[in-house]
Amino acid sequence: MELTQPIELTQKELKRLSRRSFLWAGAGVTGSLSLLSLFNHRAKDDGTGIKQLFRATHLGNEAIATTLLSGYRAPEFPAARAIEPRNNYHGATPEIDTEAWRLNHGDLQLTLADLKTLPEVSLTTELKCVEGWSAIVTWTGCRFADFAKKYPPMPDSKYVSLRSEPVGFEDTWYYVGLDIESMLHPQTLLAWGMNGQPLSTEHGAPLRLAIPTKYGIKNIKLITHLSYEAERPADFWAERGYDFYAGL
Repeated sequence: MELTQPIELTQKELKRLSRRSFLWAGAGVTGSLSLLSLFNHRAKDDGTGIKQLFRATHLGNEAIATTLLSGYRAPEFPAARAIEPRNNYHGATPEIDTEAWRLNHGDLQLTLADLKTLPEVSLTTELKCVEGWSAIVTWTGCRFADFAKKYPPMPDSKYVSLRSEPVGFEDTWYYVGLDIESMLHPQTLLAWGMNGQPLSTEHGAPLRLAIPTKYGIKNIKLITHLSYEAERPADFWAERGYDFYAGL
C-alpha cells in the first residue's frame, strides 16, 4: 500500500516512541556489555595477554595461508614505479657504524662482504603496512634460500628468528619470528640495497628483510642476529595481539 499523506504524530505519541527507542537502545548496550564482560571473565589468557579465542583465530588463518603459500608469488612491478617508502622505524632510528656491523649466526659473525658472495638479486615488490599504506620498492640482496644453502638449518628447524639489537639502542630492539617455509620463498631477500642505492640508516642499513608475502611488521630492519629454531620464537607484535604469521 502506498502512503500519499504524511503521518502526523501528537506530542504525546512522539514522547512515547522516543522513550521506547531509548529503552531498546539501552537494552542493546547493556546486552553487549554483559556479553563482553562474560567473554573477558570466561575466556582464558594465552599467557601473553591475548584471549585464547583470538589466538585460535590467528592460528586458523595461519593454517590456511601456509597451505596456499607454496604456489603464491607476490606481484612484481617495473623498477620505474619504485618509490621511497616511509621510515616507520620501531622507536628512534639508530645510528650505527655499518663497517663494524656483524650478522651473528650461531658461532659465526658474518660481514656484509660475506653475504655479498651469494648471488645478488633485485626484485620490485610492494611493501604493505598494517596501518594501511603501501609502497612499491626495488630491493637488492640475496635470496634467503641461497643463504640457507650456504648456512643450512638443522633438520628439525621450523622457524627463523631475526633480531635487531644494536648496542646502545636497547629501547629500540626489535625481533620477529617467521616460519621457515616463508623464509625459503623465492621472493624473500636479505636486502642491502633499495632503489639502486645502498640501504640508508632510516631503511635498515646495512641489512634488512624484504619479504613481500608478509606485512611490513615482519620486514625487520638492521638485522644483527639470525638463528634457526625448532620452536616458535618470540615475535614483537605477536606478543601484542597481532597475527604471528602476518601473511598477505
